[in-house]
Amino acid sequence: MDVDQPMNPYTGEPVGDPVPHTGTDGLDAVCRVVAAAAPAYAALPLGTRADLLRRIGAALEGSRAEIVALGDAETGLGVPRLNTELTRTRVQLEMFADAVLEGSFLEAVIDLPDPDALPAPRPDLRRMLVPVGPVAVYAASNFPLAFSVPGGDTASALAAGCPVVVKAHPGHPGLSDLCGALVTNALAEGGAPVGTFAVVRGMAAGRALITHPAIAAGAFTGSAAGGAALAELAAGRPDPIPFYGELGSLNPTVVTPAALAARGNAIAEAFVGSVTLGSGQFCTKPGLLFVPAGHHLDGVLGKAVGAASFGPLLNARIRDAYQEGAATLAAVPGVRTVVPPAPVDQPGYRAGAQLLAVSAGDLVRHADQLLEECFGPAALLVEYADQAELLAALAVVPGALTATVHGEGADDPVAARVVDLVARRAGRVIWNGWPTGVAVTWAMQHGGPWPATTGSLHTSVGVTALRRFLRPVAYQGLPDELLPAALRAANPLGIPRRVNGELRA
Repeated sequence: MDVDQPMNPYTGEPVGDPVPHTGTDGLDAVCRVVAAAAPAYAALPLGTRADLLRRIGAALEGSRAEIVALGDAETGLGVPRLNTELTRTRVQLEMFADAVLEGSFLEAVIDLPDPDALPAPRPDLRRMLVPVGPVAVYAASNFPLAFSVPGGDTASALAAGCPVVVKAHPGHPGLSDLCGALVTNALAEGGAPVGTFAVVRGMAAGRALITHPAIAAGAFTGSAAGGAALAELAAGRPDPIPFYGELGSLNPTVVTPAALAARGNAIAEAFVGSVTLGSGQFCTKPGLLFVPAGHHLDGVLGKAVGAASFGPLLNARIRDAYQEGAATLAAVPGVRTVVPPAPVDQPGYRAGAQLLAVSAGDLVRHADQLLEECFGPAALLVEYADQAELLAALAVVPGALTATVHGEGADDPVAARVVDLVARRAGRVIWNGWPTGVAVTWAMQHGGPWPATTGSLHTSVGVTALRRFLRPVAYQGLPDELLPAALRAANPLGIPRRVNGELRA
């Protein structure tokens, strides 16, 4: 039987017991149970749904020490980082609970009948969003809590009223087991229907999951190749389903000449901090830094890299791909090495940070080779001679999760033009900051045009992430007693609704 063997990134040695993959019959059984639970779970009162989310958060918090210790042993991300990530995971569960109770996510709209409406009499029409059904969630390696078994995709799907089947990531199988048990027990204790949540394992199970008739939508965070393959399977079903994949991003950062003159050294130091944060394994890592030619920052960058401390990469496959990818970038014509990778004499999956540089013209000429994400602590400086070169180079950068602009405000002649351009190609535009760190809020947009995601209309972070797992239904002429509670005349849920075009709290 195939298994996922946990490995310790600090040592490169096995840690913990192997976890068996889910077989074909087992996957089918799981999906059938989840499908049976879907109507009952969707019908739960909003208060009960919110309570279930809070129970999951409390269960994770109650096992904090065990979760963090096991997570560090399997991922090498460090105790401080994992404590922060666990807090984030709990907080986003609580945020979704608040959103469920508030009720505006249902987008309830009522148009009362009007015999005098033009061009024809208007019937009674009432529209709201309803759960799509069971959701397949594909866990990420680099966020073993926030984008894994109990993470944002799981939380938003449950908040939307959809049961969830998580395909666990092989990089942290023991942690996935632990978190899966905590989520399952919390749901059971809160009265959720049996089958509201399940975890499956193995690549074959992951492929079969997205094509199973019980599954109504998929959510993924991971590599471009893996996400594209699953998206193709989801689209090729007899009944195609929506698939929301976050596939990676270069996250361009632009430094204007005015910003370079005002605070170039500080920008360079902070850039290195952002690139090496989490050993460069954030989907929001600033992989491209557009900086004026003749910047004289090489020394500052080298000193900052030398002072940076970061842990091992997540696993041997990621380390090897990082080293190969950085070497491939360095070999492209016109690329020079700003900071070479330091030799590594420690055990485990460690690798040195690397900074490369290329002219804006060479970036355009070799875009196919240079605009590939290098997952890990590496980045490419793009040196531009003038605004025309900068804009031409930005025009070839593919869709991104984020774009950052370091400028000097209204008096900066380049900043406004750059902000307008990058906003067309990124889901989040940052001013004088850094993209690593994604706030869990109502206003957050974590998504972007292809190839950053498979669909730029939605976000995987923030309250509106649950919109992915809802679909609209309009009810025409139904008697009040047959309408969903959200649309009844008395508004028994007490939620915000739009009536005859007017928003009413």
